[in-house]
Amino acid sequence: MKRVGIAKTLIGLAAASALAFGLASCGTSDSASGVSGTVSTNGSTSMEKVIGSLSEAFMADNPSVKITYDATGSGTGIESVSQGSCDIGLSSRALKDKETGLRPITIALDGIAIVVNQSCGVRSLTLQQVTDIFTGKIRNWSEVGGKDLEIACIGRESGSGTRDGFESVTKTSDQCVLTQELTSTGAVMTAVASSPNAIGYASLSSVEGQKGIYSLDVDGVACSEKTVLDGTYPIQRPLNLIVPEDSKLSDEAQAFVDFAISPAAADLIRTAGAVPLA
Repeated sequence: MKRVGIAKTLIGLAAASALAFGLASCGTSDSASGVSGTVSTNGSTSMEKVIGSLSEAFMADNPSVKITYDATGSGTGIESVSQGSCDIGLSSRALKDKETGLRPITIALDGIAIVVNQSCGVRSLTLQQVTDIFTGKIRNWSEVGGKDLEIACIGRESGSGTRDGFESVTKTSDQCVLTQELTSTGAVMTAVASSPNAIGYASLSSVEGQKGIYSLDVDGVACSEKTVLDGTYPIQRPLNLIVPEDSKLSDEAQAFVDFAISPAAADLIRTAGAVPLA
């Protein structure tokens, strides 16, 4: 019930943001007529497919606007918008208390899938077992019903939104014992696919169709759009646009925000592998 409450809270926050930003109900053609210029986005690598899909559709309807994307990680994206070096930050985690003067706009939810090599033999773990594996309390796959192989934990770098989301839910902040610490979601999946004993974590939006890996059930629940939205899958996080709290966005940046939180964006977000809020 607690996870359902979180999902519903995020939906309510997104609705409030939509009102505050003048939600456009008919897509970009109506809300962004006549805008031109460049909108720079910077941040979460996990949001690459989502921001790419939204940007492509927006630019198709608004050919005088160019949207750029730098895949630097959530922490850098938040810092960039705070310093004014980009228009919109992209963060796959909530803002921290010290990250002031900024406003998060939740455009989707994302499950953090627990991924293993296809030869692992284990199909499900409890959330506590995931915690124990990444903190080194469980060191061999045989302890959780798998093969007699030492477990190799693959994780993301400090500042990654995926890492922050994973560690927040599993309560493993500053406790993970990692064999490799990598700087992108793609690198994690490549490492897991090439190591029979590996386990890692990655955005749900990035896992589908990847060869050599599969995602585990957690507490008996598969990581899917349905279970993320209804709150039953336990390891999940918001996907946020980060904008200045007080200063006004450019017309073209505001129009893109309006589009990203409009009903017209829902199918694009879903196709990109994330979970729209409505």
